Amino acid sequence: MRKTAALLIGSLLLAGVPAMASTPEGEAKLAKALEGRVAGEPVDCINLRNVRSSKVIRDTAIIYDAGSTLYVNRPDAGAESLGKWDVLVTRTLSSQLCNVDVVHLRDRSTGMQTGFVLLGDFIPYRRAE
Repeated sequence: MRKTAALLIGSLLLAGVPAMASTPEGEAKLAKALEGRVAGEPVDCINLRNVRSSKVIRDTAIIYDAGSTLYVNRPDAGAESLGKWDVLVTRTLSSQLCNVDVVHLRDRSTGMQTGFVLLGDFIPYRRAE
């Protein structure tokens, strides 16, 4: 119970803090990953069964690969916790990942939690015709 309360309080505190600017390196890597693609209208949720893989762009965003569409999520809070070697741990109550969900970050080698992010909207990117 205390752990849940602490997490809730931490989430509320983070929600009140403006998101830190991403790094120029992160922005460059994100731009390279999205080359030749056009942004669509943001969506609240994505279907997890369509997601083939995910990629963390350090301090910037998470890219969810759903085949012909890449969904980019720039977290509302906690983006500064995103690291290249982090493992994303999500717990959802449905088959969708939504902008109200929390993603916990774990170190790949130790399994220790390194942080968490509060997801924002998902922006779909499709290949330009």
